[in-house]
Amino acid sequence: MSMDGSPNDLSNVVAADKAHVWHHLIQHKPFETTDPRIIVEGKGMRVWDQNGKEHLDGVSGGVWTVNVGYGRERIADAVRDQLVKMNYFAGAAGSIPGSRFAERLIAKMPGMTRVYYSNSGSEANEKGYKMIRQIAHKLYGGKKHKILYRERDYHGTTIGAMASGGHHQRNAQYGPFPAGFVPVPHCLEYRAHEQGLSAGEGYGEAAAQAIEDVILREGPETVGGLILEPVTAGGGVIVPPAGYWQRVQEICTKYDVLLMIDEVVCGIGRTGTWFGYQQFGVQPDIVTMAKGVASGYAAISCTVTTERVFDMFKDDASDPLGYFRDISTFGGCTAGPTAALENMAIIEEEGLLDNCTAMGAHMMEQLHALADKHDVIGDVRGMGLFCGAELVADRDSRTPAAEKMVQAVVADCMQQGTIIGATNRSFEGYNNTLCFSPALISTKDDINAIVASVDEALTRVFA
Repeated sequence: MSMDGSPNDLSNVVAADKAHVWHHLIQHKPFETTDPRIIVEGKGMRVWDQNGKEHLDGVSGGVWTVNVGYGRERIADAVRDQLVKMNYFAGAAGSIPGSRFAERLIAKMPGMTRVYYSNSGSEANEKGYKMIRQIAHKLYGGKKHKILYRERDYHGTTIGAMASGGHHQRNAQYGPFPAGFVPVPHCLEYRAHEQGLSAGEGYGEAAAQAIEDVILREGPETVGGLILEPVTAGGGVIVPPAGYWQRVQEICTKYDVLLMIDEVVCGIGRTGTWFGYQQFGVQPDIVTMAKGVASGYAAISCTVTTERVFDMFKDDASDPLGYFRDISTFGGCTAGPTAALENMAIIEEEGLLDNCTAMGAHMMEQLHALADKHDVIGDVRGMGLFCGAELVADRDSRTPAAEKMVQAVVADCMQQGTIIGATNRSFEGYNNTLCFSPALISTKDDINAIVASVDEALTRVFA
């Protein structure tokens, strides 16, 4: 109750938000005449705003995070109990939940052995870059320092992460960036023609071969690492084609390039396996994760390595510069691994990996049916509950639909009470893919409702 006795009066909260909160990824000028949206409550797949309006969440918290849904009391209770017992100590010491979650996590990642805790996906990737750079100095006189990244992939919002990110619009006005990060071409088969390549059999190998071409151009003795998303997320929900990952692995082995996989979005079940790279039979050297690790119930990220990588930092105990001289203050918080343990238990006990696979297949079927109805859908792609529909102005030429039209579809769905996503502020002319990542608890009714909202929105926007 508010002070005047009216129920759910949050006008003071809205006023404080408008006066003082600087929101993420949004232009604030409209808030001079309209109110920002305040998400007040969540339960299962649904959230409610300050006006009491219910929304079906098709993007798990807006950015692919709340994998097990809202309102999980067992996670909140476990975190509360842990905070009372021991909330924090710097990561130079260990903690009970930190040790236990590391053990549980590594059991899901054959070939990986060590977990380094930090606070966000950007930070987790920075740690990986620092490992690659320090290894370059320890073993190669600093020469093998370059890190390759893929166009359309996104690895975070710090300056270093942006330097390794293939989203040109997100990077605009934030340079100059640190040197030593080199792009390789994307692997979106739908736009193979724009790369001078042929779609179909052989495209995967050809797209991966482009990575070797860059290594040879730069000089193999200068390239220390390659970072890739298993499935490109904000760059358009791009599932690498057959043959791609096998060739990538061969190239990294051939040139002694550390393979670093960014699982910030795909990790902890999003594709139907614990990690996206496990869909492709690849063995990484470094894996990063964040978002779904604790489903947003606490802040946590992990940089996971093989024992081979770990051993490079303890090979000479007499060297004062030989160990990994890094710190993440809030990597010492115990809430993260505590929430992560409960999150993982929920996924196992409720069979959410299998549900993700089944509901993902259903969603792909529904999106393909939608494409049969709407010519504006040029391509449907995805894996598990991680799906995308690329909108085009013309199917024959594959000319991307105008960004304002794509955003109008998102806005129409929001008006209906369904939250979906879209590529945005990424690369000019290609912000044209609708993105879906509902929670792993999704039912067929949830999926059908999301797709029905998109159907209505496409009908209105492209009438």
